[in-house]
Amino acid sequence: MIVLFACVENAGRSQMAAAFFNALADGRKVHAISAGTAPAARVHPEVVAVMRDASIDVSGNVPQRLTDDLAGRADVLVRTSS
Repeated sequence: MIVLFACVENAGRSQMAAAFFNALADGRKVHAISAGTAPAARVHPEVVAVMRDASIDVSGNVPQRLTDDLAGRADVLVRTSS
């Protein structure tokens, strides 16, 4: 099963949500990805720092565009918002 977390820039909330989900979930059964409608150039540095403090490395993550194809592969779509 694939869970897709989506927001606008894919540089903050959705990156964190997917990373926490993957850290806690049984990876043999479910996997999270994230995307945004208007992706930023990079994950926000403060997000990288906070996640590092939580022992989760998102420093290599790159924001990606939410496409119809990507959404179609997801079993669940979660919209993150402020």
